[in-house]
Amino acid sequence: MSQFTIPGFDLAAFVQATLAEDLGHGLPGGGTDVTSESVIPADARFAGVMDSRDAITVCGLPIAAAFFRALDPAMEIDILVAEGARVAPGTALMRLSGHARAMLTAERSALNTVQHLSGVATLTREYVDAMGQTKARLLDTRKTIPGFRHLEKYAVRTGGGHNHRMGLWDAAMIKDNHVLVAGGVAEAVRRALAAGVKDVICEVDHLDQIEPALAAGATRLLLDNMGPDLLRQAVALVAGRVPTEASGGVRLDTIGAIAASGVDYVSVGRLTQSAPAADIGLDFSPL
Repeated sequence: MSQFTIPGFDLAAFVQATLAEDLGHGLPGGGTDVTSESVIPADARFAGVMDSRDAITVCGLPIAAAFFRALDPAMEIDILVAEGARVAPGTALMRLSGHARAMLTAERSALNTVQHLSGVATLTREYVDAMGQTKARLLDTRKTIPGFRHLEKYAVRTGGGHNHRMGLWDAAMIKDNHVLVAGGVAEAVRRALAAGVKDVICEVDHLDQIEPALAAGATRLLLDNMGPDLLRQAVALVAGRVPTEASGGVRLDTIGAIAASGVDYVSVGRLTQSAPAADIGLDFSPL
């Protein structure tokens, strides 16, 4: 299997830090899996099957495999479905065999990660499907768990969505507090452009903010908390001069109408902020 990578993400460091947290490295009495080491013989070997208990969009299996291989480099692992696959309940996702203690020690870290990422991918796919046959693309936000941003944004891509800003560094996002201090949307946009920022996204809450933001040079407009009718009016006013993004209060039962308003993007913080974990299990048997 080719090396799994996510740009900007150090998989080995993540695996080591996560295992160290679970094992209690650096804490009094920490550094071991006391249950496995006291109950399981050192030479015991297990086979295991990871499977889905629900219909899900799969994400994170290569990361789960990295946890097991970190503790048993010789572990035999077969990933049975591709990232982004939509599977039915009861689908086997991964088979593995190797040292029993290593499997048991890595089990929770591996499952936590693949359950969370598959949860994000599954919810993303539901939102993409609910958008219907429109031109709009689904975006995530910066509402991510600290330390998990690259993983969660990878899961959004795996589920068929697209990434908004990766962080504070790759585009200016002028929101109401920036506008308040600057004295208006036009002045806020001018300041960002004067500072040499190439991509300037400007949030507008009212239709009368659109022309000042565009005249000042905004490269994208974020249409905040506007219903479908108001969004259609905003899209007509923009008239294709810059991309438009709908944001705020977007739900599964409303995203179809929002996407049909003619906006280019719809952003949803819930994708990463509160996606429920996928129900995925891992069962072992002695060899």
